[in-house]
Amino acid sequence: MRRIGSGRAVLAALSLLLTAMPAWAEVEFYQTVDRSEVGTEDVFQLTVVIVDPPDDAQVRFPAPEDFEVLSTSQSTQRSIQMSGGGPPVIQTVRKHVLMMRAKRAGTLTIPAAVLTSVGRTLRTEPVKMTVTRGRTGPPPRSPRSQLPDPLRNLPFGALQDPFAEEESEEEDTQGARREDVRIPRGDSDLFLRATLDKNQVFVGEQVTLSLFIYSRVDLSSVDSVSMPKLEGFWSEDVESPTQLTGETRVVNGVPYRTYLLRRRALFPMRSGRLSITPAEADITTGMLFVGHRVHRVSNDLQVTVKPLPPGAPRDFSNAQVGDWKLSVEATQHEVELGQPVTVTVVLEGSGNVKNVTPPRLAAPSAFKVYDPKTTDKLTPGKWRIQGRRAQEYLVMPQRTGTFTLPALEFPYFDPKEGRYTVSRTEPVEIVVTPGAGGAPTPGGQGSATTPLADAAAEQKNVLTAGGLRPLRYQARFESPTTAVWQRPFFLPAVLSPLGLFLALGLGGFVRGRMAGQEVGHRKRARAARKQLAAAEKLREGSSSAFYGEVEKAVLNFLEARLHAPVGGLTRDALDARLAEAGVDDTRRQRVRFVLESCDTGRFAPGAEQAARERILDDAAAVMEGWDK
Repeated sequence: MRRIGSGRAVLAALSLLLTAMPAWAEVEFYQTVDRSEVGTEDVFQLTVVIVDPPDDAQVRFPAPEDFEVLSTSQSTQRSIQMSGGGPPVIQTVRKHVLMMRAKRAGTLTIPAAVLTSVGRTLRTEPVKMTVTRGRTGPPPRSPRSQLPDPLRNLPFGALQDPFAEEESEEEDTQGARREDVRIPRGDSDLFLRATLDKNQVFVGEQVTLSLFIYSRVDLSSVDSVSMPKLEGFWSEDVESPTQLTGETRVVNGVPYRTYLLRRRALFPMRSGRLSITPAEADITTGMLFVGHRVHRVSNDLQVTVKPLPPGAPRDFSNAQVGDWKLSVEATQHEVELGQPVTVTVVLEGSGNVKNVTPPRLAAPSAFKVYDPKTTDKLTPGKWRIQGRRAQEYLVMPQRTGTFTLPALEFPYFDPKEGRYTVSRTEPVEIVVTPGAGGAPTPGGQGSATTPLADAAAEQKNVLTAGGLRPLRYQARFESPTTAVWQRPFFLPAVLSPLGLFLALGLGGFVRGRMAGQEVGHRKRARAARKQLAAAEKLREGSSSAFYGEVEKAVLNFLEARLHAPVGGLTRDALDARLAEAGVDDTRRQRVRFVLESCDTGRFAPGAEQAARERILDDAAAVMEGWDK
């Protein structure tokens, strides 16, 4: 029973404590700074403390002309103190923190803060500051130790600072994100900041430009961005975010949300001290229907560009600065005569990928090398431009034997090592074997160092559907001339007028046959022109179909005009046949150009689509101007 009664008494006492009117202590009102000596570029902290503020209390913070307020924050802590037998003591501590910066040097004064309530006004003491030009250093790590203890009047003064844990966490989480950035005076709530990852580079070495938004207000959208004028630089985009993603950073003790707008790789093209003009942006702040559009201009930048050291290789360019690796790849190392081989020269690494040029493929004269097809593949990282540039060559062997493509070299300047170096490839060996029905060509065994005659001027094997056809020899056969008196129709012609009439009739018959053949040749020529017109419809399609149709049209036309088949002739034999037919040199060269261009279009991956128009025009010109 005693225990139950005691429990009820305790509950009653607790209810009385919760409903009792607290005994409020005297209101305390004061202000202090984390340091009294600062520079004009330093940010310091002014703390205004109110102990037991009235419910209707209003605080007017100091607004000095010699200082600007960068940010304000507020926190409140309430504590209850139980004393033996007396009423509870409830104390409320409100703290206002102002981040400020001086506008000029000298001995300046921060005016008093004012607390007003019904029928009562309190003022703090002014604070004197010694301000010098520039920056004096970072603020103290523990400015709270300089503040008077707001709970010092309580009976137990050993209580901990109620804000100690909060401020310690802020220092731990934000200390790693602090930055040394100069905050503009006129637009400290929202400003642009441009930065470089390096301030000193070599000519041709990449330096990365980043443009950020620093904001302490809500952003709605970025309406436009004007990047700096980059005179003396070659630039490539590294990162252009489509959505704003912010992260918290502390600048001179002031927390900001930062947003990356652009990141661009710059490659200086000349030495000296190069300037980068400010960037500009139009930004909308606030929420929907209450947004406010502002225009901000970033800081300008300068970078020192050092010239490349002496000893550069011959024909060295600024694009060859970086870290590069050269390689050569062949689709096959053993090929039949007349079949193409694809050889790719690859240059990969980090640097000015779009401007660097790999070394040209060298090949012995036994190979015909077509112009390369160049492809680029960029793989930009967060800060660097890197990738590969490949040149794909079509190589057509003209002889049988074993040949060697010599090794290639690519000199470059490594800015990390500060010296010139060379990337080399291994030689590539290609074995050319005779095709089906073919035979090894004379002098086929050789390499890049063996002197060879120009294979383009020699007779070449002619490809057929089943392989290689043997060399074709041309011959002309003529029947011996028969004397007139030995011919069967001579005696009747002499002895009888009937023979004359028979001869006339026979001549008319022959002329009719020849006229019919001529008409047939003209029809074939017209059919060849129509075939060329049909090929024009294929110029947007497959290369093999288009160039094959053009070649057929030209060969059919030549057969119609020469009155003899030309499909199986080599280029040299065809040229000889045209010369015998009295075709002039200009037209013969045009015929050769059209047929070789058709070969290139079918086999060479570097052939361009724009070249098809020219091939059609040249083929049409071949068919024009012949004697009717």
